[in-house]
Amino acid sequence: MLPPLAVIFFGALLGLFSIRLTVSQSAIGAAQTPAAPPTGGTFSSLSPVFTPEVRYWSGEILSWAAEAALDPNLAATVMQIESCGNPVARSGAGALGLFQVMPYHFYASDDAYDPATNARRGLAYLKRALAAANGDLRLVFAGYNGGISMITAGEDAWAAETRRYAYWGSGIYADASSGASRSGRLDEWLAAGGAGLCRRASQQLGLAQ
Repeated sequence: MLPPLAVIFFGALLGLFSIRLTVSQSAIGAAQTPAAPPTGGTFSSLSPVFTPEVRYWSGEILSWAAEAALDPNLAATVMQIESCGNPVARSGAGALGLFQVMPYHFYASDDAYDPATNARRGLAYLKRALAAANGDLRLVFAGYNGGISMITAGEDAWAAETRRYAYWGSGIYADASSGASRSGRLDEWLAAGGAGLCRRASQQLGLAQ
């Protein structure tokens, strides 16, 4: 039998070990759970990870995102992948403008290529995706690209384009929102074909040398 002082000592030691283990396990769990994009709040600047064509629109992005109560880095990530800042971009599927909004999201009186109008319609849809996805980044981007129904459809139902979009978007946004000065995922996107999109945007904006 241990002396009373030894029992007290070992009891305290075990209690301390238990507390430290609990804290450590909580930290691991938090690191494995992706943070939901913040909504609301005031943002005074945009992450530097985005290409010059997207940063060209920094002031407008901050204003549009504030109007929609969204993180401007989330809005900029969508613009980056969709048009790289080209206000007259048009996809083969008929998506239009900076945020590549499909025509049926506009009112008859809208100018789909007007940057503010395009942003308003695109960010409204992004906000719907964010709410439906409960903040899950991959689902948010999948919903914006493939339709809100993709959020509950399961990844097996996603088109290859939607899988790529979710991969690019979630990675670029994670880098932008972490305070990084450069995004490895954005570099991958550029190498995979995004650079061509940005060249066209640069020419349109008069940034090409």
